[in-house]
Amino acid sequence: MSDATLNRPATADAVRRSLGRRYAAEQRFRAYGMVAIGIALVMLLILFATIAANGWSAFRQTYIQLDLPLVEAEIDPDRTRDPAVLSRANYEGLVKQTLRGMFPDVTKRRDRRELYDLVSSGAAFDLRDEVLADPSLVGRTLQLWVPASDDVDMYMKGYISADVPEDERRVSDRQIARIEALRADGRAETGFNLRFFMSGDSREPELAGIAGALLGSLWTMLVVLLLSFPLGVMAAIYLEEFAPRNRWTDLIEVNINNLAAVPSIVFGLLGLAVFLNFFGLPRSAPLVGGMVLALMTLPTVIIAGRAALQAVPPSIREAALGLGASRMQMVGGHVLPLAMPGMLTGAIIGMARALGETAPLLMIGMVAFIVDLPKGPTDAATALPVQIFLWADSPERAFVERTSAATIVLLVFLICMNLGAVLLRRKFERRW
Repeated sequence: MSDATLNRPATADAVRRSLGRRYAAEQRFRAYGMVAIGIALVMLLILFATIAANGWSAFRQTYIQLDLPLVEAEIDPDRTRDPAVLSRANYEGLVKQTLRGMFPDVTKRRDRRELYDLVSSGAAFDLRDEVLADPSLVGRTLQLWVPASDDVDMYMKGYISADVPEDERRVSDRQIARIEALRADGRAETGFNLRFFMSGDSREPELAGIAGALLGSLWTMLVVLLLSFPLGVMAAIYLEEFAPRNRWTDLIEVNINNLAAVPSIVFGLLGLAVFLNFFGLPRSAPLVGGMVLALMTLPTVIIAGRAALQAVPPSIREAALGLGASRMQMVGGHVLPLAMPGMLTGAIIGMARALGETAPLLMIGMVAFIVDLPKGPTDAATALPVQIFLWADSPERAFVERTSAATIVLLVFLICMNLGAVLLRRKFERRW
């Protein structure tokens, strides 16, 4: 019997042991991967749960019903119903007078001040808007639900407990007694906070909304789309289909790849130096913000566009050229339609990244406190990430929940944009 025959069982055993070790190592690697994915999912769930727990209550607001006597002698003594006269009436005094009538036992100045603090300072503006919208209300008694102050709202939502000593909470015992009296009478209720979606920013938490930030973000994203997508597609087509392969195109490709990794604040500094200081464009305008974010998004769109063009089989190009089509006809009529789904996906992903950026917008002044809603891309505005940044720096507890609620809205927008990119790719993508 030869030595090879004698060594054959030992060799087989060694191979089996080696395979066993490799299989065990593979199983451990898979287990490590599953554990890593599980940890990431748990952390993500904790993040979402924390944001939702802090922000869901911002979608509800406490309102107090007031029976407001609109005395004609105080609002429109000349009976002209002139909007200028109606807007100058002392509506704040009417609100305070109504509160004193509801609680006639309040006589001291300090007690009255606490009584007035039950309702928001925006109650007078709501009353004015009602009168301006319908001047026939003058001379009648108007039942109006007005927003409660932020402290009352926090108490009604359970964030302020009556069991805590009075000197450790922002709502006094007298205020709590009056709130409970209003609630028992059906005049204090918590309902859907439509103002959060319809109003601009405010110093008062109960009056603050995200409408201005949403409009600013929409105008900014529109500018980004109009600038980055056409330029990115044309640059990708030129570099992939027409540009000669030499050192200059190689240098351009390297720079495009490097620009995709540049920190976003660098683009903000570029926008500050070029668009604002050199060209003198309006500060804090969605137009400038969109131009800055378009520069930041452009490398991503170009890279995604080139990848989509490269995914088109060469046979498509060869068939078109073989039938007598020019290179322009080949690209425009055959290659580009097949690559467009991938290009759109890259553009949407780039815009989703731009939607969540804050640093470039801070550099160009979109951090300003702006109450009015922007009507165009040149009006002063802020963006949703910047609004979240501003509210996060506010000490009031009511702004904490609004910060989380605005974050929820931003996450919903980002998820929808990324989901749209995935669905778009699945619907129109072709596989060869």
